[in-house]
Amino acid sequence: MNGRGKFITFEGVEGSGKSTQINLCSQFLMEKGIPFIKTRQPGDTVIGRKLRAILLDPDNTHMDPLCEAHLYMADRAQHLAELIVPSIEKGLWVLCDRYHDSTLAYQGYARGMSSLSYEGFLKPDRTFLLVMDPLVGLTRARMRNEELNLAKEARFENEELEFHQRVQQGFMELAQLEPQRIAKIDAQGEPETVFSRIRHLLLADMEQDRV
Repeated sequence: MNGRGKFITFEGVEGSGKSTQINLCSQFLMEKGIPFIKTRQPGDTVIGRKLRAILLDPDNTHMDPLCEAHLYMADRAQHLAELIVPSIEKGLWVLCDRYHDSTLAYQGYARGMSSLSYEGFLKPDRTFLLVMDPLVGLTRARMRNEELNLAKEARFENEELEFHQRVQQGFMELAQLEPQRIAKIDAQGEPETVFSRIRHLLLADMEQDRV
C-alpha cells in the first residue's frame, strides 16, 4: 500500500441515512480496489464503547452540556490515536459515521456552546452532510430504535423536534463556512439515488488527486 489514505466523514441529523450511505460507499471502494475501514463515533474503541453507553443512555437526562461535549471529545481523541490516524498512515480510506462536526452542531449550536472549535482534531479530507427534514429523520430514527430494540441508545432521539432543528441549522452553517470540505447532499429519495450524488463527488476528488 502506498501513500496516505483518505479520511471521509458522514454527518447529518438523526435518521438521515448515514449508515446506509457508508455501506454504499464501501461497495464503491471495493469495486475500485481501494482498501478502507468503516468506523463510527462514539464507541469504536474499548474506551469509546464505555463512553458511548454513558452518552446515549436516555436515563442521563441531567448531563451538563460541557460534560457531554468533553465525553465526545475524549472518545474522539482515543479513536484518532488508536484507529483513525494509524489507518490513514497505512494507506487506508477511513469512512466514519459522525465526527467532530456533530459535536459542533449538537453541543455547539443546539446546546449553545459557541466556544467549541476544531482545534486539536484532525480535519477530514471530505465530509458528506446528508440533508433531510429533521422531522422525517427523527420519525425514521425512532422507528428504527423500536425495530432494533435500541431504547438504551435513544437519548438524542428523545429530544424535542426543536433541538433537532437547531442541529440541522448548525450543520448548514458549518457547511457554509467550509464549502470545499463539507458537501451538502440531498438525502431525500432512494438510497442509490442519494449515493449517486456522493459517488459523483468522490470521483471528482479522485480525479483531482491525480492532477
